[in-house]
Amino acid sequence: MIRNWEVIGRLLLASILGGVIGLDREATNRPAGFRTHILVSIGSALIMMVSINNSLYGGDASRIAAQVVSGIGFLGAGTILRTGTNVEGLTTAASLWVCAGIGLATGNGNYSGAVITTLLVLFFLRYSKIFEKTILRNRFKNLVVIAWTRAGLIGDIGTLLGRYNIIIKDISIKSIEEDDQQKERIHLNIMMPHKKNLDKIIDELSLIEGILEIIIDDNLINIRK
Repeated sequence: MIRNWEVIGRLLLASILGGVIGLDREATNRPAGFRTHILVSIGSALIMMVSINNSLYGGDASRIAAQVVSGIGFLGAGTILRTGTNVEGLTTAASLWVCAGIGLATGNGNYSGAVITTLLVLFFLRYSKIFEKTILRNRFKNLVVIAWTRAGLIGDIGTLLGRYNIIIKDISIKSIEEDDQQKERIHLNIMMPHKKNLDKIIDELSLIEGILEIIIDDNLINIRK
């Protein structure tokens, strides 16, 4: 039988470990944040301890805990969004799944495994983008589009890039006023598919209504119409 002080300690540790991962997700405005990760971790720890106590009376300790691994998929699925060809939320869904594992390990008394896993998850959540950009640096491009402001402009650009399976990693928009007319400076950090013809994509971008200039990795292309 797990003693009361051990129960409290395991639940507190599970809440701390789940919470620090949740804070990272919260900081990047992900759909599942601080509270969700804490609840998943605490609940998993509690279920694991219930399973252990159940085994003392002839039950199977893995039976209840195993349901956490499959059941967490329903919660993770709620964080996944598909917009066109882009799928978002997979990392958050994976972090919830890992939090469930951390909770199970904590509830089972495997503290070192739970803590080391938490540290590894935090490290890769924080620094994976740096590794990605270093390893795949030739596939990342900075695309700047300057165009007259009009309805549907961003949608037209996004549709074209999506047709070529180009992933938009980041986007920022700045309004510019010139001669009583509004312009938009749209900066996109994009990831190109392998061996994709960039010149053809730029040619098609230039045909979009209202686009005046295209800058790709500091190379200016004038489209004045």
